[in-house]
Amino acid sequence: MMKHHILQKSGTIILCLVIMTGCMVGPNFQKSEIKSPENFRAQTAATDTNALPDWQSIYTDKALADLIDSALQNNLDARMALSRVNESRAYLGMARADLYPSLMLGGNTMYGNTLGAFPTGKTSASLTATANINWEIAFWGKYRRANEAALAELTASEYGLKAIQLSLVAGVAESYYSLLDYKKRLVIAQRTLATRTEFLRIIQERFDKGIVPEIDLNQAQIQEAYAASSIPVYKRSIAFTENALSVLLGKAPQTLDNVSELDKLTPPENIPVGMPSQLLARRPDILEAEQQLKAQNARIGVAQALRFPSISLTGLFGLASTDLESFNTGDAVMGSVGAGILGPIFQFGKNKRRVEAEKERTQQMRLNYEKTVLAAFRETEDALVTIQTLLEEKQLVQKQLSASDNAAKLSKQRYDGGITSYLEVLEAERTLFEIELYYSELQKRVFTAYSNLYKTLGGGWADDL
Repeated sequence: MMKHHILQKSGTIILCLVIMTGCMVGPNFQKSEIKSPENFRAQTAATDTNALPDWQSIYTDKALADLIDSALQNNLDARMALSRVNESRAYLGMARADLYPSLMLGGNTMYGNTLGAFPTGKTSASLTATANINWEIAFWGKYRRANEAALAELTASEYGLKAIQLSLVAGVAESYYSLLDYKKRLVIAQRTLATRTEFLRIIQERFDKGIVPEIDLNQAQIQEAYAASSIPVYKRSIAFTENALSVLLGKAPQTLDNVSELDKLTPPENIPVGMPSQLLARRPDILEAEQQLKAQNARIGVAQALRFPSISLTGLFGLASTDLESFNTGDAVMGSVGAGILGPIFQFGKNKRRVEAEKERTQQMRLNYEKTVLAAFRETEDALVTIQTLLEEKQLVQKQLSASDNAAKLSKQRYDGGITSYLEVLEAERTLFEIELYYSELQKRVFTAYSNLYKTLGGGWADDL
């Protein structure tokens, strides 16, 4: 009866202790209040939408889509980010394990005639097998706060993976467009070289017959050499871009032949921009920063819990006997239940300073979150302005290209007819060559701008990456 009463009291005490573990010190996480503008400056009208098309709808070129698929599978940065997610998941499992009792099994056997370092004169044997249970009752929520921090770190690492994947998609696209641009410039340079080589031949024949002065011959030679010297420049740029793109794909540098032509690509018709406030729920880097803030906020509770005593419950159950025959009898059964308390008394303000340090780190994380949000607003504004101004510039350069092409043809006809000097032909051809090259660069910049806008908006990673 007495034993039953003791067990009842012990159970009541343990139940109270378990209930008390529901208390947690430290501040609960609260989202930072961010004041977002109603719309973007470069936006004519704000549209309320969280939906973005998947990246396959933005990057419709098959060769580019294949490269992006390969990069998402094999890029080393993305694979390291995935490994960090798995690492965070393992740490979360470790943090959760601290919430529960630990069980240790042990066994021992001894035979001899000594007690410590002294002989007893009598030979004896002993056998023991025990199960030890230990459970720290975290009154102040130390382990629950640690578990909260670990879960937030895991979520942050998952968003970090999405952010890297999104940057990877945009990076592959930008390198691809640069590759097509350099290939087009190489074609322009080779075509211009062929034209100038033929024109030099004609000028050489006219000079040999005394029809034109030597200065015309020299100018024609200079222009041919200028076109020829640009060819290795673009070959080098192509090789460098292929090398960089290969590394993004997780491969050794190699030639990429199965690519499209820049003139055959079309920019996406429409990318729904949405409202600035929607970036907070759509960009993975913002969500990552928010989860890092949440994890750090939970560490304040861990630090505060260290300022209070901790209580541990221990239990032991086992068998002990001096011979094997009586090892499984009732007389061999042994057991004990205990509790211990341990808490700081005086540590010269160490624990208090630990809490203050965690609070300051939390403030740093909060400022980092706000900085990330502001950077997202600025990047989106820049991307919208870039597209708008590049499209305007492209229209004007198209007019320049058409006019300069016609001027180059007319100047050659005028020179052949003896109406003008070779300097007019020289200037017209140089202008045409430079505008052709610049127009190719503009095409690349337009495609890159659309890709960058898609990235700044969040890119539809939640469903597609």
